[in-house]
Amino acid sequence: MSIIGMLGLIASLALLIYLTMKGINIIVAALLSSIVVALTGGLNLQNALLDNYMNGFTDYFASWFLVFLLGAIFGKIIQETKAADSIAQWTKEKLGAKRAVFAVVAAAAIMTYGGVSLFVVGFAVYPIAVSLFQAANLPHRFIPAALVFGSISFTMTAPGSPEIQNIIPTEFFDTAPTAGGIIGVFSALLVMVTGGWWLGRMVKKASDNGEEFSLPYGPSNKTKEETAAAVEAEELEPEHDPNPENQQKLPNIFLAFAPLILVIIILNVLSQFINPTSSLLIALTTGIALACVSMSKYLQAFWDYLATGTQNALVALANTCAVVGFGSVAAQVAAFDTVVNGLVNMPGPPLLGLAIGVTVICGITGSASGGLGIALPILAPIYMAQGLNPGEMHRISALASGGIDSLPHNGYVVTTVRVICGETHKRSYKPIFFVSVIVPCIVLFLAVIAYSIF
Repeated sequence: MSIIGMLGLIASLALLIYLTMKGINIIVAALLSSIVVALTGGLNLQNALLDNYMNGFTDYFASWFLVFLLGAIFGKIIQETKAADSIAQWTKEKLGAKRAVFAVVAAAAIMTYGGVSLFVVGFAVYPIAVSLFQAANLPHRFIPAALVFGSISFTMTAPGSPEIQNIIPTEFFDTAPTAGGIIGVFSALLVMVTGGWWLGRMVKKASDNGEEFSLPYGPSNKTKEETAAAVEAEELEPEHDPNPENQQKLPNIFLAFAPLILVIIILNVLSQFINPTSSLLIALTTGIALACVSMSKYLQAFWDYLATGTQNALVALANTCAVVGFGSVAAQVAAFDTVVNGLVNMPGPPLLGLAIGVTVICGITGSASGGLGIALPILAPIYMAQGLNPGEMHRISALASGGIDSLPHNGYVVTTVRVICGETHKRSYKPIFFVSVIVPCIVLFLAVIAYSIF
């Protein structure tokens, strides 16, 4: 391995992060970074792009297209039937403004664990979060942290979750979505409780220091007064009218919950008998059918929703495939082998190398699923050959994907902070880092120790 190769690998990773944080399209960023790593790593550029990059891109696309497609359609149907609004409103009513932070986290977690797309969850819960935080006079800058924490920090990595981050490891370790045993359940609960307590403590401290509710106004080209006036006119909450008669237009809460619960049950029952990915496809299809039948009166343009869901799936999958393609090129250079060998042979419990490897790659790519798509084809065979427990490796991989993937360049973090909440990283990222990076990473290493002892 040459020094130039290692420096090129580091430079390509840094370039990918930099371009992503600058808002450059991830496909363009991944291609440029692939060119850098190929040239500095001594690879033939044509082979690197046409073979390595495209094979990584298309293999991931072929493996997960149907999952992304049905997941996006399910999320769109749940959104358009207003089932997501019904769940968010129900959570608000049950927990109230006094528990505003917990209510927002709970609403996001319920929908995410039920298989609803992350982005649908963010857009659906945000208006409720504004209402709750305003009623409790809590700083608006903590709303992104509550949404991110509830959506990705424990629900997508918990045993039984239908999120793709919990399904991908089943393909490499021949496990079920519930893999990981009681330690996996305890790890998810520990992230939830510890992160929730920490977030609540940060919000209380800010309030005690005199911070009050104030809508952001920088990114929207509106003045603070104009934004406040829009809220008073309910322009920011068109689907959450406080008039009780209008609220009755939302689906019954039992109808809203039913498709989510059905997805979880079917996935975890069928996965005991057939391939987990096939189980998820059947579960999502059934959830879509139930939502359409039970809440048909709320669907105004069914075929348009299918078209929009399909477009959303293609965009999300293409972005992830681009990152996987970059990883496939990076995996061909000698420097990458050196890094992998260093992880595999590092001192400590055998699971530690797997945990760090997946964590680092997911952090570099800013994508939990993309990072798993890069890391597991390389790392899984190595650790399987060592005879480690497949269930333990599955849960460690899932937990590791939900750690430093939430760095500032993460796609969902960027969308939540800037697009959904209209905030800036400067104002709102710090609490996200605490509850979605530090807490999950600490719990990950506690899980490694627990699995190694027990």
